[in-house]
Amino acid sequence: MNGTRQNWIVFFVAAAAVLAAVSAGAGYWFARRGGGPINLRQPATSMSPTGSVSSSDAVDAGGKDRRPLYWYDPMVPNQHFAKPGKSPFMDMQLVPQYADAGGGGEGSVKIDPSIVQNLGVRLTPVERGTLSRPLDAVGSITFNQRNVAIVQARTSGFVARVYARAPGDVIRREAPLADLLVPEWAGAQTEFLALLKSGDRELVDAARQRLLLLGMPAELVASIEASRQPRTTVTVRAPQGGVIESLEVREGMTVASGATLAKINGLATVWLEAALPEAQAELAPVGRSVEAHLTAYPGETFKGRVIAVLPEANTETRTLRVRIELANPNGRLRPGMFAQVRLESGDQTPRLYVASESIIHTGTRTVVVVAGAQGRFVPTEVQTGGDVDGKTIILQGLTEGQKVVASGQFLIDSEASLKGVLARLGGGSTPMGEGSAMPQVSTMPESPLQPGHDPTPGTRR
Repeated sequence: MNGTRQNWIVFFVAAAAVLAAVSAGAGYWFARRGGGPINLRQPATSMSPTGSVSSSDAVDAGGKDRRPLYWYDPMVPNQHFAKPGKSPFMDMQLVPQYADAGGGGEGSVKIDPSIVQNLGVRLTPVERGTLSRPLDAVGSITFNQRNVAIVQARTSGFVARVYARAPGDVIRREAPLADLLVPEWAGAQTEFLALLKSGDRELVDAARQRLLLLGMPAELVASIEASRQPRTTVTVRAPQGGVIESLEVREGMTVASGATLAKINGLATVWLEAALPEAQAELAPVGRSVEAHLTAYPGETFKGRVIAVLPEANTETRTLRVRIELANPNGRLRPGMFAQVRLESGDQTPRLYVASESIIHTGTRTVVVVAGAQGRFVPTEVQTGGDVDGKTIILQGLTEGQKVVASGQFLIDSEASLKGVLARLGGGSTPMGEGSAMPQVSTMPESPLQPGHDPTPGTRR
């Protein structure tokens, strides 16, 4: 009797186990086919790029059919998979991408508004207007090489006397430099004085013309005619005031006709030569007004204008020399003085610009993050001009009225896997942005969906 009872107990236990196994199998098959409400376990969830929890189910909370377009790894967003599973790149589940999540285009990213607020994202508009582009540079005073006087001997002779002059001395106009003795003038002057006594005006005029052709100054001829005394010594004087740059005469030496005796640089005007970067040389056209401030005269402003932009660039500093002319009526500006220069822009053309802090330089491209509707952000490649007081001129890529991210763009990069979007723009990996929390991962070139590939490790068809 006891044996019979034990057999029945074993039978009921075995039957219960079989029934449980059959029920579990039927429930699992029924759930997989979508034919009933039975759901033995919750589907796996993952954090989507929008910051909200996403499910791999094809039906959303509202009952709407949302079948994924593909699955991807947020760390390698360029690689698409046809089935869910574990990422072959990272130890994490693949994330589904739905059709309605990409309404902003493949290059756009959607961030939940609450996350945008938490990240402290600040937007700035794309504006059009006139930008004042002052340019500060440094330079030094040099001689005005257009105001140079060369003193030469008009005839051969001997240096009878040299006045107390030396290179570097500042002299006034008509200051004496040297006395030259010209023996060949003696005969011509004696003949001229004899003709003066004869009273023949035609012969006197011819003799006077001969003295001038011999190189005798008109003032000396007039002095001989008035005093009726020959003079074979002539004093060479400075034709203008300035600085003696060179003095080539010494007492007792012989000079030939046309020999250079002295070189004098005028000081009525001086040059200020400043170095400008190549990219900013357009700010200094000829005729542009300039303000100069000299260390030697603090608090004073000297006005000038650009007279030339030299054609040769410095290969080491990548700068161009700009030549500025300054008036120097009192001779206070001396060559070698240091000066700071400010050039004001005369360009009144309205230009498109954004805040410079919104520009992202990837190394190969220049990108801004354009804010769209419903929390979408689109990385956009732009072509930029110069920077003016914290504003960057936009030459191509944006339109007036758009809004771009000026603060928090690197946090968006980290939170929403913006690296992958920028990588698709650039065709490769993007350097890590400042403030990014994600490690740098090399991205793979985007490939078409592979229906036969199972991302689960160890499983392939």
